Amino acid sequence: MKQINFTQLINQQPPKKAKYLKISTALRLAINQGLLAPGEQLPAARELAQQLTSNRHTIMAAYNELIAEGWIYSLQRSGYFVADVLPIASSKVIRADGSVSNSSFDWQFTKTLHPVTQEQAANYRFNFAGGTPDTSLFPFAEFKSHLNEALNQPDLVSLNYGDNAGFPPLIEQISIYLRKARSLQDREIVITNGSQEALYTLAQILLASGDSVAVEALGYRPAWNTFSNAGANLIAIAQDDGGIIPESFAQAVATQQKKGTSIKLLYLTPLHQYPTTVTLSVTRRQAIYRIAQQHKIAIIEDDYDHEFHYRCQPLAPMASDDPQGLVIYLSTFSKVMFPGARIGFMAVDAPLRDAIISYKTIINHKVNVITQNAIARWMASGNFERYLRKVTKIYQQRRDYMIDQLSQYQQQNKLKSFTPPDGGMAVWVELNHSAKQFAQRAKLNDAFVQFEHHFMLNSAHDTDRFIRLGFAGMAPDKLEKGLACLFDHKNN
Repeated sequence: MKQINFTQLINQQPPKKAKYLKISTALRLAINQGLLAPGEQLPAARELAQQLTSNRHTIMAAYNELIAEGWIYSLQRSGYFVADVLPIASSKVIRADGSVSNSSFDWQFTKTLHPVTQEQAANYRFNFAGGTPDTSLFPFAEFKSHLNEALNQPDLVSLNYGDNAGFPPLIEQISIYLRKARSLQDREIVITNGSQEALYTLAQILLASGDSVAVEALGYRPAWNTFSNAGANLIAIAQDDGGIIPESFAQAVATQQKKGTSIKLLYLTPLHQYPTTVTLSVTRRQAIYRIAQQHKIAIIEDDYDHEFHYRCQPLAPMASDDPQGLVIYLSTFSKVMFPGARIGFMAVDAPLRDAIISYKTIINHKVNVITQNAIARWMASGNFERYLRKVTKIYQQRRDYMIDQLSQYQQQNKLKSFTPPDGGMAVWVELNHSAKQFAQRAKLNDAFVQFEHHFMLNSAHDTDRFIRLGFAGMAPDKLEKGLACLFDHKNN
């Protein structure tokens, strides 16, 4: 048997790895690298133990590991030998540290996949991401009591496979809440795993490859990706200081008709428009609705943070005045609770409900009953609305504080302009210089900022001047320090 430096191979392994696993990995590497050939005899356990200053039982454990994996075999009274046919050698690659990696397979993707950023805004000390709630405000102990009730008094029938529209008591509570808080009634409620599952389901059942979807020129990219994934073409509708422009929507419809196609859906965020925070006026809402009605275009109304409105009562959703039943209403508990709750819902016209549930069942044929049960109990207790009042007041104070701070920086000519939002969780700010460079420099100060490019459908129209600053997720003292990191002399 040729001389092999097993000690060197072992030293390449992670230090906290068990000794017998280090040895088995080193032997596997030697085999994979051709240092040990198929059929070649291995050192006796006692001999290798002496060479590695180990004990015989550790070597035996390593050998047994390799036998179980198929790399070696033993013959009674003869010893241990490298297997003649090595496992997964043709489809796996053994890295230098001994870990196993798949070799490259020629995958043929049938969809255009959008890269998912691995960057976590929450990892930054100052997280100015615009839709981030302050999870430290959430009443976890209170909610835990409702979870305990759901577990101590479970609805056993609902825990089995069945209706995938959602947990009936939660559907009832959401219906009551929508009627009281949003003037929305006579709608079928379907509960989803966040609003993204709702968007995906709608895209799959309402769109065919080649269909067109009208979207706000500055808007919510995850929704765009969902429509594109279904094969749809995205048509940007122009915006101004008042939000989406009805005349631009009408022109887009006419242009598509001249091409022999039609717009199938309009996706918009009329309250606290994402990302500009503008609220669409009643006049514009009515004009847009008339165009959609005339051309048989369904509207997806994403009302993602309705609760947080400060100056006055928020406008009722477009779905509350929908005689044709063409508005599909989406909302979520992610901003009220926390994103990890993964509870959203749709309020839809009755004929659409069954189609949604049928497709939703393909994705996931049972809802999270325990969580939905707890939320239903939380809402029924009155604690849900009490918490909403409390957190809305806190977010309003934080908005006012940020506006005061931004006004001071504006006076110092460190930003160009901003409009105090009537609601929502962020401020849309215009700079005097490159927004992209501003955001890049912010990261050097441990701050995360989204800039115009993140929200622009057509990058050719990117002015590179706007950023979106979330205020809900940080207390005033942290907001002050974070804004100082953004707007001090190093960032200008």
